[in-house]
Amino acid sequence: MNLRDVQAVIDSAKVRDDGKLEEFVRQMAPTATEQEVADAASVAVEVVETVPLLLARAAQAAEQRGLKVVVMPLLEHAAKYFINPIDLIPEMTQGLAGLLDDTYLALRILENLNRGADPLFDADFQEPLRFLKRLVGRDISRKLDAASIFALQDVSTQVSRAWTEMSRSS
Repeated sequence: MNLRDVQAVIDSAKVRDDGKLEEFVRQMAPTATEQEVADAASVAVEVVETVPLLLARAAQAAEQRGLKVVVMPLLEHAAKYFINPIDLIPEMTQGLAGLLDDTYLALRILENLNRGADPLFDADFQEPLRFLKRLVGRDISRKLDAASIFALQDVSTQVSRAWTEMSRSS
């Protein structure tokens, strides 16, 4: 997983944004005041900027727990969605607003990893995900929820295949 590439995408979107994030917020919340739009855009930037740190924390926790074989493919999936220019809200044309879907998917994958009695690492994903869901809308969030489930299923299939191949080699 190349976190530098994820950070480069974020930095590039910030440079190209030119007010597009605030325009996006205005469209999604047409009754919001200018101050509410500015505040929401500011929070959105903060949430987007947490993704590389959270991915790094998850990778470190996976290594410490000996779970790299399962966790790293999921983190790779989240990072690839950030780096891939083809997605639900393209950052090439939408600036920072185009990273809202990428951020939502990354946080949803991390939230799924953290479910259960013994979370992978300490983090609260509920509030940022609720905030992003309001910004990206119900249709996009549903598609991203499905993509996060697909990522888990895909990794599960890959791990099962690896175990089968290892048992045949023995």
